[in-house]
Amino acid sequence: MNRNASTSSFRMQAGRRKFVGIMLAGLGLATLQGAGFGMVTPASAVPSDTAQKIADHFAGVRTMTGEFVQFGPRGEQTGGKFYIERPGKIRFNYEGSSGFKVISDGQSVVLDNKKLNTVDLYPLSKTPLKLLLDERIDLSGDKVRSVKEEDDLTTIQLADKSVFGNSTITMMFDPKSYELRQWTITDAQGKDTTVMIFNVRNGVTFDQDLFKIDYRRNLEVNRKKNR
Repeated sequence: MNRNASTSSFRMQAGRRKFVGIMLAGLGLATLQGAGFGMVTPASAVPSDTAQKIADHFAGVRTMTGEFVQFGPRGEQTGGKFYIERPGKIRFNYEGSSGFKVISDGQSVVLDNKKLNTVDLYPLSKTPLKLLLDERIDLSGDKVRSVKEEDDLTTIQLADKSVFGNSTITMMFDPKSYELRQWTITDAQGKDTTVMIFNVRNGVTFDQDLFKIDYRRNLEVNRKKNR
């Protein structure tokens, strides 16, 4: 391989690592790449009836779709369209020529970049997305780190040390409509990645192929990569 080709390959790999790193942070997957899980201080927040009503309303929304903008810890910005079907299913179609997609089928989460022909697969049960996509958001246990009620926003922060260590997910709701406005993943190093959603529609019917993961493609791509 000549020097120019080698440099181009290095830049491509570095770009992929940076891009995938942003996606991992935004979806709460970055903690899976660490050496282990830290400890989370037990929650002391006592959620109000209003906060639980908001959480119950959100959990009662079985399907939703709309647009999103994602802000990384260093100011990186990406966007696209999202689809959610509770429990456990989500899809992000990112803008741009990469054709980058993130899909959860209820068991696994895949990061699929068709342009670079890369596939990264993670268990949904080990990510904060699990709390976002659960059948019900239960605020009665020790997962609640804090609840903050303001006139224009109700903020609920959740953690689960058995799932993702010191990372947290903070969900922000409209206190009047009970609608989800955004969520923020804070990793073990205290870095925030925020996903804001807008133009949201609820009660949408989806073709189940939307949440289908091509496990064969995952095996083939990673088999070639590891040769």
